[in-house]
Amino acid sequence: MRDAEEGSDGEASTRAEAFLEILGRVQPGDVEAELSACGIGPTVEVAEQVLRSRICYSRPKSAVRFFVWAERSMKLTSYAWNLLVDILGKAAMFEPMWDAVRSMMQEGPDLLTVVTFASIFASYIAHGKLKDAIRAFDVMERHGVKPDAVALNSLLSAICRGEGLAQAAQDQFERIKATIAPDADTFAILLEAWEKEGNVQRAKSTFGEMVVRVGWDARNMPAYDSFLSTLVCGDQFDEALKFLHVMRTKGCLPGLKFFARAIDVAVRKRDYVNSMAIWQMMVSDASLIPNLAMYNAIIDLCCNTGNTDDAFRMLDEMPFNGIFADSVTYNAILEGLIKHNKAREAEAFLVEMSKNEKLPSATNCAAAISMFSKEFNPSAAIDLWRCIVEHQITPADESARELIVGLLDFGRFSEVKKYTDEMVDMGIELPQSTIENMKRIFDKAGRRHTYNHIAARLNRC
Repeated sequence: MRDAEEGSDGEASTRAEAFLEILGRVQPGDVEAELSACGIGPTVEVAEQVLRSRICYSRPKSAVRFFVWAERSMKLTSYAWNLLVDILGKAAMFEPMWDAVRSMMQEGPDLLTVVTFASIFASYIAHGKLKDAIRAFDVMERHGVKPDAVALNSLLSAICRGEGLAQAAQDQFERIKATIAPDADTFAILLEAWEKEGNVQRAKSTFGEMVVRVGWDARNMPAYDSFLSTLVCGDQFDEALKFLHVMRTKGCLPGLKFFARAIDVAVRKRDYVNSMAIWQMMVSDASLIPNLAMYNAIIDLCCNTGNTDDAFRMLDEMPFNGIFADSVTYNAILEGLIKHNKAREAEAFLVEMSKNEKLPSATNCAAAISMFSKEFNPSAAIDLWRCIVEHQITPADESARELIVGLLDFGRFSEVKKYTDEMVDMGIELPQSTIENMKRIFDKAGRRHTYNHIAARLNRC
């Protein structure tokens, strides 16, 4: 990856690369002389391209020299100045950073903005200097930038990115909210911080104040997402559902993050009713598209609770949402059909799986063969065994045992011999109990000679 991003102007990129080569090669004290000697002049676009490069962020002193050199040739933009402030702040060069801020004030009233201070807040917090970040907010107006909700949000956002600083952000919010009215974003930032720290009580308090101050707003989805996610992660699933239904009446719903968590919790609780209600709200009211993991979770729940019709309906709707079922999806449905002894549906579904090139799991194969045998359908059991052999589904030992047991029950001795030979060739060892049962049944049927052949192949007499 290049240090300078490719721009629409190939010449600009070439110039930027030339300057970056110098910045990366020479000592900071020699940068300006080297740049002047290279015979290439800067442009505003090139200066910005250079300043946002990794080289400038890794070599801040060289970046300053480049900035000073470029500034002699032209008037640089607010964006370029903000990049310089950001470079110095991230390098913890705070005195030069404030020198740059004072220079911005002298250069023109429009250069210094809330964006500049947002960078300063973030740099101080990144270096563990919370008090300095707060002081920077308090001196904004002295530098010609009136603090507003955007500035407050920038400060709170920076603080909340620090580890364990949600309460510090709350303290600043309490201190400042009387003079600067918070907006929806303010509360979204605080709620995300409480979610990060898992503080349910603080989240409830903040959410309540948000509703009083800014009301209900469907556009404030991140706030609802964080609040409900905090409740779910804090073992207050029922409480989250109550709030969710209230939000729904207000026309305000959370995003996919919450729905994914809520469905995951409901599925783990085997709560079919609430899972389906949440799912319906997500797809119908919020018009959100579930991802594959969510589909697999809800389909698995439907199958485990015997609601295979719902599972098939979801399987059919997945492609319309651009989601394509995988082997996990198909095996969840197959497992549900087996669990609830739906042999005919399972047989048809195995055909569909084959058409869609989705293989049954080894566990499902053994369980299905056992079910088919109990349901007097040895042909289906044999078809599944052929699938196991053809696609080398392993481990096959349990399926082999179930097939032989079933064929013995049906007295299909020639097929027992045929498939036992095949299993021996595959290196499968049948359990001793199965072999002894085989000997007993063959003896009873007067087919000892067939058993002797099998025993010889099994190296048993």
